[in-house]
Formats: sequence, structure tokens, C-alpha cells
Amino acid sequence: MKIIILIPVFNDFKSASKLIEEININISELKAEFSVIVVNDASTEEKILETKNLNNIKSLKLINMRNNKGHARCIAAGLKHISENEDFDYVIPMDGDGEDRPEEIGKFVEKIKDKPNNTIVGERVKRSEGLIFKICYFFHKILTYTFTGKFIKFGNFTCLTKQTVKKLIEEKATWSSFSGSLAKTENNLIKSPSIRGSRYFGPSKMSFINLINHSLAIIAVFKTGVIFRSIAFYAIYLIIIAEYISIITAIPLAIIIIFGLVILKISGRENMNEFNNSLTNISDIDILK
Repeated sequence: MKIIILIPVFNDFKSASKLIEEININISELKAEFSVIVVNDASTEEKILETKNLNNIKSLKLINMRNNKGHARCIAAGLKHISENEDFDYVIPMDGDGEDRPEEIGKFVEKIKDKPNNTIVGERVKRSEGLIFKICYFFHKILTYTFTGKFIKFGNFTCLTKQTVKKLIEEKATWSSFSGSLAKTENNLIKSPSIRGSRYFGPSKMSFINLINHSLAIIAVFKTGVIFRSIAFYAIYLIIIAEYISIITAIPLAIIIIFGLVILKISGRENMNEFNNSLTNISDIDILK
């Protein structure tokens, strides 16, 4: 069983180095062949992976991108490269900062044994962030469910089958939102409890603004359903306030219209032509092991 761990990195090689060392430790007893591919999203800091004694990792590659494209597109390009150039059975995307815990890779491998043809998702059961962020994240999930009908409780930390990888690189939404695209393309996802860990070094990069962008990108994947739900809500609300129309009661109607326009604009990021040409953004590949 050949598993590739895909790690997108931007200016966080210290954390990525520690993550790879922790991966090496945690896979020592697992009966699978592990390789690691790090995608450097045009970092401005020195690209040094300080790793040693990676006895349990078969190979380590660093893919260097010319231009920064963002986290989701970094993963998308990595999946496309793996699909076209690597020999694999499964791919495990992981954030490079330690918030996706290496000790949970073993849970994925155990579930693969029972369900070899199903993709596994790390469903968040506990988070390490502060109370305010947790509240915001809760509203993010509610908002997503309200407009998409999907209760998405997973992020990048997943274990993708070869067939799922094929579906993802043929879906333009992957270029904008990994988790949204996965929820769209796969209906039989197997859940594995996952605890959100703490960053190895420095503060979290998931700010309130980034969380909003993340939420809207997921919702935009399901734009057709969002538009229909918005129209239904608009019609029902208009009937309810028909006798009480005023500037105040019309505010929700304006919000719905603005929200729909924002979703349509964000959905424009789903560019299949850019996705298909994403590997031309690779400047070079360093073979580190």
C-alpha cells in the first residue's frame, strides 16, 4: 500500500520540518509505504527542510512553485502532479503547521483496511483555538449547511483514494476549495474523529477574515443550490412581510441579493483552464530523499 502525504507550505518551513519528523515517528509501526511531497507555494523565506533520520519515509520531494496561488490551489496543483507523475494508492493532504496531527495517520490506515475503496475524512471533534474563533467556526458550519445542505466538518486532513484524486482533478471547484469540492464529488465519505492540534511555531494563520473567505469559497462550490435556496427564502420572506414592507424589513432582502452576488463572484475562481495548466507554475523539484 503506497501512501503519499501532501503538505502545502508558505513561509513555514520550521513547522514543516518538525511535522515531517513527527510523521516519520508515527508511521514506524504502520504497514504501508509512505512518501512525502511538500509543495512550496513560492515562499519568500529560505526554503530549508531541516529533517534527519527519516528511516520510515521512502522519499521526500520539495516542489517549488514560481508564483503564490494560495493554500487551496497549492493542494490542487499537488494532487494534479501526484496523479500524473507518482505511483500511489492513497494521498493524505496535511497542513504543514502541526494542526493536523501525525498521530492520527494510523487511524486512517486502520479504516483503509476495512473500507479500501472509500475516502476517509478527519472529522473535527475538538479544536485548539480560543472561544471566539470556535463560535465563529460554529456559525461557519451553520451558514454552510443552511445554503448548501452539507454539514462539512472536515478540512484538508483526509485520506484520498486514487479514484477520488482522479475526480478532484477533473472538478474545477477543487481549484477554489478542497473541502467543498470533496463534499461535492464524493457521497460515501468515511469519518474518522480528528482533534485539531496546536501550531508547532507561531500564531495560527486562520484569521477571522480568512475564515470568512474559507466559508464563502465552500458555499460557492454549491452555487446552483445556493441560488435556489436564496430565491425560496426571498419569496417566503417577501410573502411574510408583504403588509409590513419598510426600509427596515427590506434589509434582509438586500442582504440576500448581495450574498448571492458575492457567491457568484467567488465561484469565478473555479477556473478549469488554470487548474489544467497549474503544473506549468512549477519552477523545479528538489529530491531530498
